[in-house]
Amino acid sequence: MWFSTRRNGKENHAMTTATIQQADTGGRTFVPLDRETRAGVETGCAAFHLNREPQTLRVWACKENGPLRPLRVNGRLMWPTAKLRELCGVAA
Repeated sequence: MWFSTRRNGKENHAMTTATIQQADTGGRTFVPLDRETRAGVETGCAAFHLNREPQTLRVWACKENGPLRPLRVNGRLMWPTAKLRELCGVAA
């Protein structure tokens, strides 16, 4: 569905829902959790599935107070897929 609005004399076109989702994730697509085969996923992917900003997950990791605890691999955060599925209520 497309629609347009006028603001300050200029016409703006709204994006479709699919385009908005793609824009929100930086143009990346993510595998559904029930099809994920990796043992751990990166912060952006975990944030997408939890409907949170990646920075929120980084704060959880720093303060160690979130519902998930990441693994640290070579200085990067990896979020366990099994725990992510459990938290989201997705069957493996």
